[in-house]
Amino acid sequence: MDKVKIALVGIAFILLSIMLVGGFSLLTSPTMVPGFSLAFLAGISMIVLPCTFPLVFIIVPLALSKQNVKKGIIMALLFGLGLTVTFTLYGLALGWLGGFVGLYKVVSAMLLIGGIAALFFGLAELGLVNFSLPFRKTILPQSLQQKNDYIRSFFLGFFLGNAGVGCPNPAFYILFGYVATLGDPITGASLGALHGIGRMVPLLFLVVLAILGINMMEKVSAYQERVKRWVAWSLVVLGAFILNYGLFGMAWFEKSGIHEAWNQFLLAVVPKIAESAELESALQLPQGVGGIMPWIVLGAVISGVIVWSAVKARNSK
Repeated sequence: MDKVKIALVGIAFILLSIMLVGGFSLLTSPTMVPGFSLAFLAGISMIVLPCTFPLVFIIVPLALSKQNVKKGIIMALLFGLGLTVTFTLYGLALGWLGGFVGLYKVVSAMLLIGGIAALFFGLAELGLVNFSLPFRKTILPQSLQQKNDYIRSFFLGFFLGNAGVGCPNPAFYILFGYVATLGDPITGASLGALHGIGRMVPLLFLVVLAILGINMMEKVSAYQERVKRWVAWSLVVLGAFILNYGLFGMAWFEKSGIHEAWNQFLLAVVPKIAESAELESALQLPQGVGGIMPWIVLGAVISGVIVWSAVKARNSK
């Protein structure tokens, strides 16, 4: 166990060093030059944005939900791999389409799919629906057929990678605007993949810190059921949130006090990566629907799951 702790401390140090060097490079560069460096650094910077930070509340509990440190790390890596595949596909699509307008339609569809998928995973974790991957016994090797935790982690990353795609982060749009002008799917895919890896680094760092702070298996075992329920409800809330983005666009959340206060703080501290209203206007991103209706839908979805869970719990007694 001491060797495991030493290894985890080493991994945490390496990941923190990458984040510090990357963040310093991004914030001190006079201009953001599109390329592989910006792809990776833009990925690291996304962790602090209000649209993407909630992923922390999924991946950290997910990695702690098992009594095996190695398995938790692998699940976190697979979550990051799924996220990376999502951005690889975005880069590929944008390089092929050669324009942002077409991609934004793809983004809206992926937000709807991602939100529904996250909600479904959350309902499965709560035991409200029965779920098994339909293809696992046909195309997966025998060694993986009983490892749904690993497969689920990958697909969670794949679908939840859509979180934050619509946020007008300057580094993100400079990067993918460059991909659109190139019109090269291979370059777009490689830049998208590197961006996804950049997003994975701070998430993996937080997972390692959490595992070290939980004092390994003893406490994980004691709180396993509680952690599993936290994962389930986090998926329900984030799934409803992403689904709302797909249904109503960005305005309902970006005009809220939560988002504006968070982004004003970033504008004061790290303006180069804060979400930019000017950029959003220049790109002519669709505002979507504001007002109270999206919040009503968000509350109705979450409340519906709460009532469903309570009724099932009462009936099972």
